[in-house]
Amino acid sequence: MKAVKNDDIAALKGRRLDPQETFAFRCHPDIGCFNRCCQNLNLFLYPYDIVRLKQALEVTADVFLDRYTDIVLREGSHFPEVLLRMADDAEQTCPFRDDSGCVVYADRPDTCRTFPVEHGLMFGPDGGEPQTVSFFRPPDFCLGPFEDKDWTLESWADGQEAKVYNRMSRRWAAIKALFHQDPWGGQGPYGPKAKMAFMATYNMDAFRRFVFESSFLKRYRVKKERIRKIRKDDAALLVLGFEWVKLSVWNLPSKWIRPR
Repeated sequence: MKAVKNDDIAALKGRRLDPQETFAFRCHPDIGCFNRCCQNLNLFLYPYDIVRLKQALEVTADVFLDRYTDIVLREGSHFPEVLLRMADDAEQTCPFRDDSGCVVYADRPDTCRTFPVEHGLMFGPDGGEPQTVSFFRPPDFCLGPFEDKDWTLESWADGQEAKVYNRMSRRWAAIKALFHQDPWGGQGPYGPKAKMAFMATYNMDAFRRFVFESSFLKRYRVKKERIRKIRKDDAALLVLGFEWVKLSVWNLPSKWIRPR
């Protein structure tokens, strides 16, 4: 999910979907294009994707980021992107694909889970609450739209168990939109403050150590029930990380965390 401006909507590819509008799609092993969408990808991973994938693979976030991702800073951006590293073969296949399909299917990333739909956050000129916009965007080779199965946005999200992913990605997209302006000053996007923000959003294991093994809880007030939950719940810790980044980088108030 990415942030888009109202003026950019008309230029985006795909068919924009209204909430009650239907679209036809079905993917299965007998379809001619099966697995073809799992190769030669620029697949951006969002923070909740890392949480689920590292849990599924039973590795730490450090290991996952080092082994499976490339971290890049695109021109004009002030926060790095995390891309899934494709295999070093002729087709540049997804590292989690085999002949039977996706080996991490239950914990597949938001982009894969939502495909062939893509979501974005549309920000209006008044700076109010952003609106979710959705587009039907299967690639040209995809045969799924010719299958006899209709969905709405809600039924598709239910069928793909995507609602938690979509909600977490929406939270993250709203934060990423804040990085359209450089918040780092002279430190730049590789400075200490930026590295801490990356840790709090993409490396839950390191962030948990930071929360419980540093002076963090002496400097910030967090409710006791949340402290208990984030000791073991990566998703809850991720939300705390989001809130801490907003507070520490932009001084935006939060109900989750407050300076002492």
